[in-house]
Amino acid sequence: MTSRRTRAVLAAASALSVLALGACSGTSSDDSGSSPAAGAGDRVKVVAATDVWGSVVSAVGGDQVQVTSIIDDPSADPHSYETTADDALAAKDAKLTLANGGGYDDFFTKLTEQSTDAKKLVAYDIAATGDENEHVWYDLPGVEKVADQVAAALGEIQPAGKQTFDDNAKAFKGQLDGLIAKAGEVGTAHPGSKVVVTEPVAHYLLQSAKLGDATPKAFSDAVENETDVPADAVAQFTQLIKGKQVQALVNNVQTTTPLTEQAVGDAKAAGVPVVDVAETLPAGVKGYIDWMTKEVDSLSGALNS
Repeated sequence: MTSRRTRAVLAAASALSVLALGACSGTSSDDSGSSPAAGAGDRVKVVAATDVWGSVVSAVGGDQVQVTSIIDDPSADPHSYETTADDALAAKDAKLTLANGGGYDDFFTKLTEQSTDAKKLVAYDIAATGDENEHVWYDLPGVEKVADQVAAALGEIQPAGKQTFDDNAKAFKGQLDGLIAKAGEVGTAHPGSKVVVTEPVAHYLLQSAKLGDATPKAFSDAVENETDVPADAVAQFTQLIKGKQVQALVNNVQTTTPLTEQAVGDAKAAGVPVVDVAETLPAGVKGYIDWMTKEVDSLSGALNS
C-alpha cells in the first residue's frame, strides 16, 4: 500500500507540474463553498488548504475576503490530493495562504511556493500543541490562536478592515469558548469513559472532552502509516468493541477500509454508538462552528445513549 508520505510527495510533484502549465481561471469560494458575490475584486484573496481552514478565514474576514479552499469535497482524501491549474492560479494571486501543516498537506506547501506576495500561515505551527498529531482543526484552543493570526495578517494586508477582522475573530473565539466548555462537560458527566478510534483524527477533541482513547497503539500507528495492522492489535480492538468495554467508536468517514467497515459493523451489532468524524466540512454544515457543534453533540449523544 502507498504510504501517506509517498502520496504527499506524488501530489507535490503534481503541483509543480501544474504550476508550469500556466493558468485558466480559478474557482473561489466563501465559507459555504458558494461563489462570491459581485465586488469580489475588492476582497483580500485567500487560499486555504481545505475548506475547514477556509471556513475559519471566512468567519474572521467576513465579506472582505475571497476564499479559495483547495479541497472542499467531503469525500476527498487530502493526503493524496493532486492539484489543478485552477489551484495554481488561485495560489499565485493569493495575498494570504493558510496551510494545515504538520506533514498533513505537503502538496499545499509546494503549491504556494509561487505565492511570492502572500503572507503564509501554518495552523499546526500556530497551534503549537507539542503533540505530533497533525489534525489540529480539532484542537479548539489552537483554532482560536489561528483565528487571531488570520485577523492580524488580514489587518496588515487591508488596514482599513483591521477593526472588523479583530471584532470577527473575537466573536468567533467566543463561540469556540462555548464549545470548549461544552466539550469539557461531556467528560465531566461521564468520568472515565473510553472510546476507540479507526484513526486518531479527532485526537484533540477527545482530549477536550476528557475521554480516554483505548485504541491499541499498534492499531493506530499502522492506520496512520497505512501499513497492515498486526493481527493481535486487530483482535484487541475488536474485543473492546464486541465486549462493550468502550462507550463509542469514533470513525473517520474519509478513510474507509475493509477493517474500518468491519469495526463499524461490529459496533452496530454490539450496540456501541458510532461517532463519525471527518477531515473536511461535511455536506450541509454552515461552517466550522456549526460542524464542531454537531461533533460535540454527537459525542455527548453517544455517551448518553
